[in-house]
Amino acid sequence: MQNKWFWAILGIVLIVAGGWLAAATQTAGGIRIEDVRFKGAAGNTMSALVYTPPNATPEKPAPGILAVHGYINSRETQDGFAIEFARRGYVVVAIDQTGHGYSDPPAFANGFGGPDGLAYLRGLKQVDKNNIGLEGHSMGGWTVLAAAAAMPNDYKSMVLEGSSTGKPFAAEGTPTWPRNVALVFAQYEEFPELMWGVTRARDVTQSPKLEALFGTTSAAEPGKLYGDIAQGTARVLYTPAMTHPAEHISHEAIGHALDWFGKTLTGGTPRPVDDQIWLTKEIGTLIALAGFVALLMGAFDLLLGLPMFAALAVPQPQTEPAAFATAPIGSGGRWWTAFWFTALIPALTYYPCFAVAGALLPWMPYLPQGITNQIMVWALVNLVITLALMRFARKRPSRSGIIGTSIGIAVVTVAIGYVALWLSDLAFKIDFRFWVVALKLMSAKQWLIFLIYVIPITAFFVAALHVLHRNFSRRDTGMVALAVTNALALTTGFIILLVLQYGTLWLTGHLFNPLTAPDQVGFVPLTTIIAIQFVPLLAAVGVLATHTWRRTGSSLPGALICGLVVTWYIVAGTATQAPF
Repeated sequence: MQNKWFWAILGIVLIVAGGWLAAATQTAGGIRIEDVRFKGAAGNTMSALVYTPPNATPEKPAPGILAVHGYINSRETQDGFAIEFARRGYVVVAIDQTGHGYSDPPAFANGFGGPDGLAYLRGLKQVDKNNIGLEGHSMGGWTVLAAAAAMPNDYKSMVLEGSSTGKPFAAEGTPTWPRNVALVFAQYEEFPELMWGVTRARDVTQSPKLEALFGTTSAAEPGKLYGDIAQGTARVLYTPAMTHPAEHISHEAIGHALDWFGKTLTGGTPRPVDDQIWLTKEIGTLIALAGFVALLMGAFDLLLGLPMFAALAVPQPQTEPAAFATAPIGSGGRWWTAFWFTALIPALTYYPCFAVAGALLPWMPYLPQGITNQIMVWALVNLVITLALMRFARKRPSRSGIIGTSIGIAVVTVAIGYVALWLSDLAFKIDFRFWVVALKLMSAKQWLIFLIYVIPITAFFVAALHVLHRNFSRRDTGMVALAVTNALALTTGFIILLVLQYGTLWLTGHLFNPLTAPDQVGFVPLTTIIAIQFVPLLAAVGVLATHTWRRTGSSLPGALICGLVVTWYIVAGTATQAPF
């Protein structure tokens, strides 16, 4: 019989160890990090992390860099860039774009927050106003371009990572504007047509927009310096072999930015481009994220021991089956049929549901997050399909009278996890994340938005996990074997979808469009990138659902916990497009 404290202790240890590792990395060498709020020109509240190296003082100002994340990300997504910039003596202001993170909605407003961010950076006493750099990824590139357009003489150079000048959201680039541009545009970018008007990212060198920016009538040559740094007309193109989201977490992409600012800004504390430590911070927050999942499992176990929740628990056998022990579930054909229906239907409905929601349910005052609306529609459609197929699932004895208790234990369990994240932010200045998979604290406005979406998303998990356990879960199956089975049932369809999409991208240079809609230039790339997050998120759901089912014999407590956590994850991590 496993000690009921095991998972709780493991979760706390992982969170503390991961948080300490992340904090030690991002403050290495005496870097100070501040979480700030400041007012924009329109009276809106903006959010940022400010990284100040020890060499930057009011008496001896240092160069400054404005670093901006892409669409439906947040300021922490740029931490690899921010850490390495700060280690080289640059003061970094990593903002949340408007409508993202803790900056006031709506998204896209006020130049995405770029002019406000640049004005704030220039107002810091420890910043040398004559040595300002701008760096942005994807829509963050349009954010810094908006800053450059609003304050054309208030920066020296910029790096655009997976971004572009010109339509749809920026002014057209010329040989003299913006000043000193390095463009990092990966060979397997998902957005070549949206950004540069070419079908394949590898053809960006032949883009008319790029030729206009570089002032050349022939294809731009990667790595070649065009123009003159002293005159502010320098241009360079880098084409690393990676995808659009991979630029967040790439030594090569970060290295190109370090090299460019080293050439175009004066001051700081130079280091070799390959001297990078940011990945250790990502590993630390990944460890803390795993600890969060373990803590939820441990908190649930401990709460079951309290009198108010004890009725949920089922007696545990004196001898548990081996962790990897498996047991046959019904006939082989029936089991595999259930598995593939569970795995494939959510993936097959993914693009159509997102397309329908995007067309028919755009953001509005009481449904203010466009991406969350799309996920909600996908969840509701799959809820209906699950209910229709439920009669074909294996019959199980039901437990009655546990709804109120299940709601109570779910709320308290998730509250314990939320407090753990709040304490981690307080002690280590981190969220729980790896790459673009991030669990963040919610702002006051996001808490209200959470209340809008939590019921429909949780209803999906209540039905889906009920059928999942009816089909696959057995008491004589080991914990690890059962958790892996359930996680694979939930994620295999999305894994196949992503393998097909990125295999096609690698072979042909572009993603395939299952909807064959000619006007969906940015829809499939964005939706495909969002699908990447479904894999780890649903895998965690499978693990949590398995653990809680084994403790209670019911799918309901785990489904409620997963609904609460997933809604929190989505609302805090995406954009709010409508004023709220």
